Amino acid sequence: MKRILGLLLTIVLVGIDQLTKYLAATKLMNKEDFVVIKGFLSFHYLENRGVAWGMFSGKVYLFIVTTSIMLIVIAYVYFKAPLTKRFFLLRLMCLALCSGAIGNLIDRVVNQYVIDFIYFDFKIFNFPVFNVADIYVTVSAIAFVILVMFYYKEEEFDVFKLSKKGNE
Repeated sequence: MKRILGLLLTIVLVGIDQLTKYLAATKLMNKEDFVVIKGFLSFHYLENRGVAWGMFSGKVYLFIVTTSIMLIVIAYVYFKAPLTKRFFLLRLMCLALCSGAIGNLIDRVVNQYVIDFIYFDFKIFNFPVFNVADIYVTVSAIAFVILVMFYYKEEEFDVFKLSKKGNE
């Protein structure tokens, strides 16, 4: 039942991402930026054919292969993680990371680019325009690092090993 709820949560998160991108395309494309907080936050339509700052632009097949491999690894961790309270956050971060990866993968496959629209105007730093899927990926990746460094003990990761040989 927990796995089914996880699948449903992933579908909902991907749906939210796709809905916000649809709204950005219909409300922002070829229009002036929508300023939320002047000099800080605005909505700006951008078709990103690369990753952050447009790096690796036009490498759609590379992104598809990389994302597919990443999804397999995340699914492995999600399904191997014990269904205990202790691993709830890890499983939740897997779902968020998958949702973000799937959301951007859909864009790359369907459009050959990712729709970005959230822009923070930091005068001292050129921050990239991003989307909801990027938020899922960034927040879950940071949470993963924190969990691994400060929450879980090394031996708790034994459950994720592919083979038990040589561990005796």
